[in-house]
Amino acid sequence: MNLESIKELIELISKSAIDEFELEAEGFKVAMRKLSAAVRPAPVTVQAEPAPAPAAPAPAAESKAPAKDDRFVQITAPMVGTFYRAPAPDAEPYVKVGDIVEVGQTLCIIEAMKLMNEIESEVRGRVTEILVENAQPVEYGQPLFVLEKL
Repeated sequence: MNLESIKELIELISKSAIDEFELEAEGFKVAMRKLSAAVRPAPVTVQAEPAPAPAAPAPAAESKAPAKDDRFVQITAPMVGTFYRAPAPDAEPYVKVGDIVEVGQTLCIIEAMKLMNEIESEVRGRVTEILVENAQPVEYGQPLFVLEKL
């Protein structure tokens, strides 16, 4: 089976009502599964912390809580998968707390269905928190990093 045949097969299945398909031939295996709209990977997004909604005056004890700061943004998981801080088990992590990152710089990898998806920063900033441990599963929308905008 050549690349053109595989492309045709993908196109036919994507247009059909078939949700899952497996083919084992000529010493290789092809497996395809359609994702529902609810679990389809979304584009990588950087979300700023929402500004607090105006509220009635709070009691004095609550006024000591720190206000949310627009200088900080959260990088969230655009898909379900496994979070990796480095490109290989023996490699240095892409970023560490305190590192300055540029727009487009790779922060981590999320493995989903044997595909490695690089998650890039959409802002220039300093890494203030890494919220997930290496090789841990992550959910769609789960916060991964906190960056302080520069």
